[in-house]
Amino acid sequence: MPQSLSVIYIHLIFSTKDRRLFLRDQKIRGALHAYLGEISKKLDCPSILVGGVEDHVHMLARFSRTITQADWDERYLWD
Repeated sequence: MPQSLSVIYIHLIFSTKDRRLFLRDQKIRGALHAYLGEISKKLDCPSILVGGVEDHVHMLARFSRTITQADWDERYLWD
């Protein structure tokens, strides 16, 4: 039986409203990065790297074959 390998990486950027500098505090920023990584992991899309600065966050994640991008976006925002 043939098998296929599909690996898709997604680079997401989350911005604060009006690019305000809400993430100046390192503790808050670190907690947010960990939280985003955990949500992504629960959706079977493990994060590879999460980082950012005062007004936005970047996340690189491996996209799962068991979920659509639309479902992932919806669950990410509302779970």
